[in-house]
Amino acid sequence: MISYIRGRLAVIEEDRIIVDVGGVGYGIFMPGRAMMNLPRIGDEVTVHTYLNVKEDAMQLFGFLTRDDLAVFKQVITVSGIGPKGGLSILSQLSADDLRFAVLANDVKAISAAQGIGKKTAEKLILELKDKLSIEDALEHVQTEEMNPAAVSMGDVQQDAVAALIALGYGSTEALKAVRQVEITPELETEDVLKLALKNLMF
Repeated sequence: MISYIRGRLAVIEEDRIIVDVGGVGYGIFMPGRAMMNLPRIGDEVTVHTYLNVKEDAMQLFGFLTRDDLAVFKQVITVSGIGPKGGLSILSQLSADDLRFAVLANDVKAISAAQGIGKKTAEKLILELKDKLSIEDALEHVQTEEMNPAAVSMGDVQQDAVAALIALGYGSTEALKAVRQVEITPELETEDVLKLALKNLMF
């Protein structure tokens, strides 16, 4: 199994790239979101990959982060969603946006992906609700964007995001609003919720 490929980015096509590794070009299908964040042609790139083996072909699907790859693998365990469908979903939604869409039962957000209908989106939510957690999304936000003192505040943020979703806000805008709140140890969930609501108003 090929876990990742590191080499020179040689070609960017509509839905795939070719990475040159020691003179061998590997064609890798990627979601549109990932392709927008690729380095320049000629630069080195590392792509985390999933090898799909069929009777008549072997295809590589790639992602710029291991988290995206992990979510992709979970998505394609849903009956009726193959690797191309998984790419379509992750072109429409980031891994974290998909987590929130699943937890918020946001069928509309998921079915906006090309080739994914309402019934398929509902099935994805049903099958992945216990596998994709809001804690994972918030952990990534804390690790990348927040100061060390805020890491222990995950429960407060989680509750605030869940409350916003319950109030009818979309999963993506709820997460963004809570992200903008500067977390301090004395803040309670209600405080974070009020500050997040202010962010949504302006």
